[in-house]
Amino acid sequence: MADPLLFNPRTYDPAHFDPETRRLLRATVDWFEDRGKRRLIEDYRSRAWLSEFLAFSAKEGLFATFLTPASAGGEAQDKRWDTARIAALNEIFGFYGLDYWYAWQVTILGLGPIWQSDNETVRARAAELLDQGEVFAFGLSEKSHGADIYSTDMLLEPDGNGGFRASGSKYYIGNGNAAGLVSVFGRRTDIEGPEGYVFFAADSRHPDYHLVKNVVDSSKYVSEFRLDNYPVGADDILHTGSAAFDAALNTVNVGKFNLCTGAIGICEHAMYEAVTHAQNRILYGRPVTAFPHVRRELTDAYVRLVGMKLFSDRAVDYFRSAGPDDRRYLLFNPMTKMKVTTEGEKVIDLMWDVIAAKGFEKDTYFSQAATEIRGLPKLEGTVHVNLALILKFMGNHLLNPAEYEPVPTRLDAADDAFLFRQGPARGLSGIRFHDWRAAYDAYAAVPNVARLREQADALCEFITTAAPDKEQSRDLDLLLAIGQLFALVVHGQLILEQARLTGLDEEVLDELCAVLVRDFSAHAVELHGKDSATPEQQDWALGAVRRPVVDEARSARVWERVAALAGAYEMAP
Repeated sequence: MADPLLFNPRTYDPAHFDPETRRLLRATVDWFEDRGKRRLIEDYRSRAWLSEFLAFSAKEGLFATFLTPASAGGEAQDKRWDTARIAALNEIFGFYGLDYWYAWQVTILGLGPIWQSDNETVRARAAELLDQGEVFAFGLSEKSHGADIYSTDMLLEPDGNGGFRASGSKYYIGNGNAAGLVSVFGRRTDIEGPEGYVFFAADSRHPDYHLVKNVVDSSKYVSEFRLDNYPVGADDILHTGSAAFDAALNTVNVGKFNLCTGAIGICEHAMYEAVTHAQNRILYGRPVTAFPHVRRELTDAYVRLVGMKLFSDRAVDYFRSAGPDDRRYLLFNPMTKMKVTTEGEKVIDLMWDVIAAKGFEKDTYFSQAATEIRGLPKLEGTVHVNLALILKFMGNHLLNPAEYEPVPTRLDAADDAFLFRQGPARGLSGIRFHDWRAAYDAYAAVPNVARLREQADALCEFITTAAPDKEQSRDLDLLLAIGQLFALVVHGQLILEQARLTGLDEEVLDELCAVLVRDFSAHAVELHGKDSATPEQQDWALGAVRRPVVDEARSARVWERVAALAGAYEMAP
């Protein structure tokens, strides 16, 4: 029986989208299903470049339709930047293989500085290349500096004719082998400071563009490339000065959001395999799923995955409803990059503990899922970078709410134009949020929601009575433990909002929040053990530990939903 909460290619019908979006999503699923599991696994193992997939995308106009904003789409009615349908396609790509998702994801990043630019020549060229089925690349990271854009060594020397000659190298650049255009970040040699920053468009086929290598052993072409006196004319310049710096960060806001739904797709496919195997595996005369610890692990994996989907779907609404006076998405973005993707790791680990050696077998999807899920939390500066960013919002979010009109579910066929005019990438600590308590109050009668709310209230007390002092505020190790506690409150909030909007079964919600209560307690114990934690903070941490409300009948009914996944989907051979 198909579970309505999980993606299943056998029953997938995205009827909530417009006809062309439905056609393209379904055509993508059908292309993968027709290709079959053996071929997909062999492509993954052989590290083959994705030429046949990109040919399919070009034929159908997939990237062109989904990644051309209405402002650059001309008369094409179906072209728009629609975060809801982009998220849906992320999930499909993750479900069939992260290599496909990656080529799409870095195309999104490469387009970010272009669609934010006023350079109509490059914008028109990008739209034309998308129509031709080309991919794009985002030339930001460098081997010596990573994504530290303050320290870029891509140097632009004035050529005396109003243009430049660019020299330098970039590292970890997806699609650098095939990109029609590469958005490259550098700095001028004749101007010091932020005003010297430049974003420009480069052609990977130009003779002064040198592809060095693929730095990973994968179909994902994560390139190192070098420019040697590459000519940069006025028509190639996308942004200059502080606007170039803002374009880099704002592109990450748009593009790295895709990590969460890619992780969801990976976990869904792996879950079908894992539950089916466990149900059919006989150990000591009984199915593996007859053992209580197995049921607990698979149930925890299932509800964590449901939580990933609920949070990510709700975050889409805040992205699509954002504007100059509503930048709440800037908190929910690092949450998707960090919290949802690390939840994905936990989901895979829980299932792997159950299926054990099966997870290594080369003819399973699970074996690649177990590898690829690790990369997602690390594709954006690692977990600690995003936790540090999340902490900037903690005071206002927990203690200083503002009034906002309720954000509806956003599945409408609208162009998310604000994402390409986000403005200066600063002022995060001044962003205000609606009252998080309302989402918890709506489910006050659900036992483990109420218990999680107790812990969230305790965190507010911590901030007001035992917050880190000036010296402790320099202890990132301590702060990251606090960030994990705050992230759980935000995670729970959007889960609860989406549960209300979708009518989620309250027993599934209760079981999910039982897991989150355990997580909060675990992070509180971690904070208790930190070297610099004061006696007051240690006392608070132990006082915040809670035991989830246990209901064996509820857990058994949720387990029945998990057990029903056995045989619900298996990819065509």
